[in-house]
Parts: sequence; structure tokens; C-alpha cells
Amino acid sequence: MTTNADFWFDPACPFAWITSRWILEVEKVRDVSVTWHIMSLAYLNQDKDIPQEYRDYLKDAWGPVRVLAAAEEKHGKDALLPLYTALGTAKHLEKKSFTRDVIAESLAAAGLEAELIDAVDDSSYDDFIAKSHHLGMDQVGNDVGTPTIAFEGQAFFGPVISKAPKGEEAGELWDGFVLVTKYPYVYELKRARTHELDFS
Repeated sequence: MTTNADFWFDPACPFAWITSRWILEVEKVRDVSVTWHIMSLAYLNQDKDIPQEYRDYLKDAWGPVRVLAAAEEKHGKDALLPLYTALGTAKHLEKKSFTRDVIAESLAAAGLEAELIDAVDDSSYDDFIAKSHHLGMDQVGNDVGTPTIAFEGQAFFGPVISKAPKGEEAGELWDGFVLVTKYPYVYELKRARTHELDFS
């Protein structure tokens, strides 16, 4: 029986990117089907007391999420993964900033209409973004972000990983994740990150 997993991401987040590449591997080796959803780190943190450095990092974060929202509104959720992959490749692998040109290139790489770039500055998509955001974040509570994964009535922030396992190792991590999250009284597992982010 197929497990349906819902995955919330912001394309700016490197942790979500690595976890998303892991869960794509999981789909290959386990009976899991992923539905993709947008959330927004800029929306999440807009009223929070955060360091100025992080606020500066988020200043360009609305644009790509708005374009994802426009793509979803026009084409449905099937448009999200190809565009997310294109945006994430540009951001995390090619180390590009989310300029208008880079987002336009990502639209082309995903096979989507060039005019969707106009959503970058269109705040009318923000209500759509907030609705999708809350659909995920309200399941896991405060002080969380992305990646957020929900399945079989459970929702968790994480797993946060610094390198995505491949093949059966990805499946084994999923098995462990499922086992831990079945127990209703587990709230957090955490340790200091000692490895640099590995996008390979």
C-alpha cells in the first residue's frame, strides 16, 4: 500500500533541498508518493525578532515562492517539483542568487511559461502562499520551518540532514523516520551539526 507523504519547502532553504533530494530517493526504493507544497521562510519570520543577517538573506525570498505559487495556480501541484528542482539547482548547486534572470532561467528549465516571472513582485499571491504555508506549519506548531513532512496523520519538522543518502540507505533512513514518528510522544531529536552541507 502506497504511503502518501506531503512535503513543504521553501526553495531558499538548503536543508529542505537536501531532504527533498533524499525523499526523491525514497520514492525509488519504498512505496511512497510525495505531494509537494510551498511554504515561505520570509512569511514565517516576517514578525519575528531575527538577526539582521538572516533578515537580509530573506529579503529576496518572496520572489521565487510567488513564482512557484503562480505555477501551481496555473498548472496544479505537478508543476512544483520541476520548478523547485530548477530553482534549487541554481541556488544550492550553482550558488546563484534568486535574481529575476535566474528565476526566469529556472522557469525555462522547468518548461513553464516565461510570463510567470511577473509573479516575483506580485503580492496578490501572498494569500495563496500563506494558506499553503499554514496547511503544513499548523500541523507541527511553533519554532519550526522547512523541511516539514506529513504522512499518515503525523507531521514533523525534519529530518534535517547534511547529505542525502542514496538507494537503499535512503530507504533505511525513511524506515527509521517512520518508526520513530509512530510513537505519539516523540517531539524532538537533535544533535550538533558537525558536517558541512553536502549537495552531491
